[in-house]
Amino acid sequence: MEPHYINPQNLQHRSDTVVFNGVAYVSGVVPGDNTLPVAEQTRQALAQIDQRLAEAGTSRSLLLSATIWMQDVNRDVGEFNQTWTAWLAPGRQPARACVQAVLQGGAMLEISVIAALP
Repeated sequence: MEPHYINPQNLQHRSDTVVFNGVAYVSGVVPGDNTLPVAEQTRQALAQIDQRLAEAGTSRSLLLSATIWMQDVNRDVGEFNQTWTAWLAPGRQPARACVQAVLQGGAMLEISVIAALP
């Protein structure tokens, strides 16, 4: 079985999502507008993740793992967690890591997820 690469933007350096062996690997997603508060940046990134998961044939209800990078974890994780928790499918919390990092383009956060396919 060969991996399936989903790259609608035809980027040369990465794919948005790779599907292999019943698992979708979604690359890091940053919000579209970095001037907004962290809750809105989170909503924007999660909407993109929903879209990428749908393109791969899965959804947030089958999340396995998430990695979140934040510009300032101590300052922003509480606000992030409220938006994140409201977005999650009930009873389907993935394994998760949240770390502080310097991010491209001034984003306050970046999110990458791994999900099972149904």
